[in-house]
Amino acid sequence: MFLELSNLSKHFESRDGGKIVRAVDNIDVSIERGEFVTLLGPSGCGKTTTLRLIAGFEFPTTGRIVLDGVEINELPPNQRDMAMVFQSYALFPHLSVFDNIAYGLKIKKRSKTQIKEQVSRVLDLTELQGLENRAPNQLSGGQQQRVALARALVMEPKVLLFDEPLSNLDAKLRVQMRTEIRRIQQELGITSVYVTHDQDEAMALSDQIVVMHNGRIQQVGSAIEIYRQPRNRFVADFIGRANFLPVQVLERTANGWRLDLFGQMVESPGEVGDGQSSNSQAILMVRPESIRLHRPIIMSDDPARQQPVAFFVV
Repeated sequence: MFLELSNLSKHFESRDGGKIVRAVDNIDVSIERGEFVTLLGPSGCGKTTTLRLIAGFEFPTTGRIVLDGVEINELPPNQRDMAMVFQSYALFPHLSVFDNIAYGLKIKKRSKTQIKEQVSRVLDLTELQGLENRAPNQLSGGQQQRVALARALVMEPKVLLFDEPLSNLDAKLRVQMRTEIRRIQQELGITSVYVTHDQDEAMALSDQIVVMHNGRIQQVGSAIEIYRQPRNRFVADFIGRANFLPVQVLERTANGWRLDLFGQMVESPGEVGDGQSSNSQAILMVRPESIRLHRPIIMSDDPARQQPVAFFVV
C-alpha cells in the first residue's frame, strides 16, 4: 500500500478544558499508488482534519501514517514530499503567474534552467500558456485555480492533496475544473487525496470514496458501490436521493428476501445490510430511478418489474 492510515485519531480539548472532541476517531484508510481517493462527508465529519494529518499540519493523537513504506508521523510538512491545493488558492498577489508557480523550486534552489523547464511543462499541462506574466488579480477564478494546481504539480510530489479546491467557483466552472483535475491526475498517475462535501464532485473524480461522519468512516468504495450498496442509512441518505420504508424481514428466498411492507408481501432482490436476519425490523431503501409505473395487472404471480434496492437493520 502506497499511503496508509492505521488506527488514526485526532482529539482536541474543548475550550473549557472539559470534553474531549474526537475529530478523527480511529480510522483506517489504504491508498494505492496512482489512486484518486476522496474524503466525503458533511461539515464537521473529520475529513479536513484527516487531510491536515496527512499533510503534517496536525499531528495524530494515536495511530500511524505510512507513505511508501516509511512512517511520517513526526515529519514536518516540508519533508513529506506532498503538495496541497488550498481552498483559497493562496496565490502571492505581488508575484506573476510564472513566479507563483516557480516559488517552491526557488526555495529548493533549483537552477534557472531547471525552473524554466519545469514551469513551462506545467504551464502546458494546465493550459496556462501565454498567461505567465500576468498577476493573479488579472486572472479569472478558473485560471487562478489552475495556477494553484500548477504550483503544486511543479514540485513533483508523491501525493497531491486537495482541500475543497472548487468551492469558490460557480457551478459550470466547477464541472469544467473537476474534469481538468481528473485529466491531469490520470495523465501524471499521481496519488491524490481530495476533500469535499459535494457528492457530485466525489462521484465524478474518484477511484475510491471514503464517506465520513462524526470522525468515523462509514464506508469505503467506488462511486457505484456506495450508491448501489450503502452499508448503513447515513450513507444511503447522504449519497443521492432515496425513499425509506419500514419493513419486516420474513425469510430468505432463492432471489433475495421476502418482506412485509405495510401488510403486503413483497420480495426484494436487493442488497442486505450488515447483521440482517429473518423476523427483524428493517428499512427498505428505494432509489427514485428504480420506481416504474405500470398499468394494473389483474392476474399475475409477479405483477412487477424488480429493481435492485437495499435495506438495513433498524
